[in-house]
Amino acid sequence: MKLLKLHQTTTLEIYTADTSTSISLPFVDGGISAGFPSPADDFLDISIDLNKEFVKNPSTTFYGRVKGDSMINAGLSNGDLLIIDKSLEPIDNKIAVCFIDGEFTVKRIKIEKDIVWLVAENEKYQPIKVTAENDFIIWGIVTTVIKKV
Repeated sequence: MKLLKLHQTTTLEIYTADTSTSISLPFVDGGISAGFPSPADDFLDISIDLNKEFVKNPSTTFYGRVKGDSMINAGLSNGDLLIIDKSLEPIDNKIAVCFIDGEFTVKRIKIEKDIVWLVAENEKYQPIKVTAENDFIIWGIVTTVIKKV
């Protein structure tokens, strides 16, 4: 899967991907042993296509690379790759990529009647109350986080 950069800000890089190709990778379906491996594992013949696994709506799926530590307590670390689906309905408590006042940001959305809050998952950052004065859209919902180990 080839990523193409669409936009970059100080807090997030946004990409699109070519999902027209299939990427089949070997897949261990029976679980991964943390002890002694089974000799039968040498004969596995199962594969997985990451596009089919993670991309439910190809035309509305984008990728973002996290910059910063505001979502660290939600498990989103600097450099993580986010899979973002723009077709999903933004609902309370989801992690979303939002565009506010010219910047992309990833935050947990809290919806209280007609008020939207963007809440960081790091005590160093204060919640952001979205007001009528803000240029604001909920751009997409984070569906998957891909981490390097």
